[in-house]
Amino acid sequence: MSALTTSLVTTAALLPEPVVLAQMAGLLIVTGAVAGVLAGLLGVGGGIVLVPAFFYVFQTLGYGGDQLMQMCLATSLATIILTSLRSVMSHNKKGAVDWDILRGWGPGIAIGAIIGVTVASSLRSTTLQALFGVLALVIGCYMAFGRADWRLGSEMPKGARRMILSPMVGFLSVLMGIGGGSFGVPLMSLHATPIHRAVATAAGFGVIIAVPSVIGFLFLPVEAAVRPPLTVGAVNLVAFVVVIAMTLITAPWGVKLAHAMDPKPLKRVFAVFLILVALNMLRKSLGF
Repeated sequence: MSALTTSLVTTAALLPEPVVLAQMAGLLIVTGAVAGVLAGLLGVGGGIVLVPAFFYVFQTLGYGGDQLMQMCLATSLATIILTSLRSVMSHNKKGAVDWDILRGWGPGIAIGAIIGVTVASSLRSTTLQALFGVLALVIGCYMAFGRADWRLGSEMPKGARRMILSPMVGFLSVLMGIGGGSFGVPLMSLHATPIHRAVATAAGFGVIIAVPSVIGFLFLPVEAAVRPPLTVGAVNLVAFVVVIAMTLITAPWGVKLAHAMDPKPLKRVFAVFLILVALNMLRKSLGF
């Protein structure tokens, strides 16, 4: 057998099976479409939907192991880079981004994100599932029972409080594979930041969280036998491309629906759904 023939055989063996790619793409198209509609309709970050969805898709296709959640977190955060950039630029055109908050909170958030990657890379998938479940449960309960008039202060924390809270936002967001919305929006709202400004500024949080964390996850070695096709480090490129394409298409649909109906009751329904997803993650992490 010639060297050229041997090379071609080796390359063919490394390529993913078309059937696997087709199944994966089909599941991810639905995932991306739903995530985009929910993001536009309810203003929730895609990551809170994408992480459990990626977990289901990868597990259904037979991929798993102790680094399954790392792949879900990393791939979700990769999509957040583009969606958050697009969102923050759109909001900035309307003058809604509070750049003073971003400049003050950005360094701490980035430091927390880097610490988050380091910690997440060393944990077992079941531990990350449990952490996701607990934090998603907290977020779901806040969405279900939180009130717009709740306040912890009249302005965003500064000094020592900001030095403590800003890394926590980045750290916890990476452990969940989400952008800045789930923690940043409630934090800003509780400190008297108008909701439209909070949502716009949290998109900037998402960029600051996702960029350093994805760079770190790209260098995380994942065993070839347990990773989906076309995975670099812990980031799956198939999921990244398909979900980005679908969310760009369907997010405007969600925005139109939000203007056509009252999204508040739907937000309560989503909160219940998120609580159920969180409880299911906790159940799986305990081996039930």
